[in-house]
Amino acid sequence: MEENAIERRKQVSDIGRTRIVRAAVVVGLVLVLVAGGYLLVARTGIGERVLGIRDIGPVAARADMQSFVRDGLGVPANIEVTVSEPIRQSGLYKATVTIQKKDYPMYLSLDGATFFPNAIDSEAVVKAKAAAAPKEVPKSSKPDVRLFVMSYCPYGTQIEKGILPVLAALGDKIDFKLEFVDYAMHNNKATNDRKELDENLREYCIRTQEPSKLTAYLSCFLKKGQGTESACLRTAGVNASQNAACMKAADTEFDVTKNFNDQSTYQGNYPPFNVDKADNEKYSVQGSPSLVINGVTSDSQRDPASLLKAICAAFDTAPSECDQSLSSTAPSAGFGDGTASSGSASSGAACGN
Repeated sequence: MEENAIERRKQVSDIGRTRIVRAAVVVGLVLVLVAGGYLLVARTGIGERVLGIRDIGPVAARADMQSFVRDGLGVPANIEVTVSEPIRQSGLYKATVTIQKKDYPMYLSLDGATFFPNAIDSEAVVKAKAAAAPKEVPKSSKPDVRLFVMSYCPYGTQIEKGILPVLAALGDKIDFKLEFVDYAMHNNKATNDRKELDENLREYCIRTQEPSKLTAYLSCFLKKGQGTESACLRTAGVNASQNAACMKAADTEFDVTKNFNDQSTYQGNYPPFNVDKADNEKYSVQGSPSLVINGVTSDSQRDPASLLKAICAAFDTAPSECDQSLSSTAPSAGFGDGTASSGSASSGAACGN
């Protein structure tokens, strides 16, 4: 008898615990049809509670989008409009609306009350912002410095004039390389003027054959530009015949003349110059000038003092040469010995993209 009583009390206790659990915990979600749409409902052991989210459903969402594009945006009846099957995304309906063979992503609130012709992908914005943020230049015992230019770009010549005193100050403490953007803007196909292509080739050949003479050549050529090439080769002690042979061979190797004559190869309105194409792609070079220090693009100002500081910051331990006092005035854009106006001193002025 006593044992039976104990067993009955245990059963009652178990039933009570089960009821309490059912009353306290949500055990399911159901969708209830309401006025052609849905209400999200939580069912518990003590009843149902409407969560307040009305969902008109994908069929109605598609029809609403079609109607809004046609009537709300005023698309004429003779223009075909198609709307893809909407999908739920981030609390909205998303569909692709096609108008005259062009696709546009569009959004509608779940209850059909608010239409969004476009939306901002916040995750993409965050990623773009992070990518655009200045990157820290890594340090090394001997910084790798690459300057990409177009030889007749006024902002390319500006930074070249600014960096020459830095190269003289640092000498072989750094690995410096003058490279060329992989398209050339300063030519004229109509008049067969290819001055920039030819000058790029000339400087490329000095770089590859007699690199120790490149800065001397540039110091001369940057003063007056076109028409001084032969005199500047002599001033720098460059072997002119050897340079001419190199230019001819490089022209063939990199299809410079071939591409200049074939406008189907152009990047927009400009012929390609593929001598340093691999490095352009590696360092995501867009225009002239682009200064790359230890693999990272620098936004340094173009005066010698700023350029010295930017490069010296890339040393593990900066040498004493970094203590030199150089001019903090930017050179003028283009050829000549002048100084820059405030507008052209900006590190953002460039040729190209």
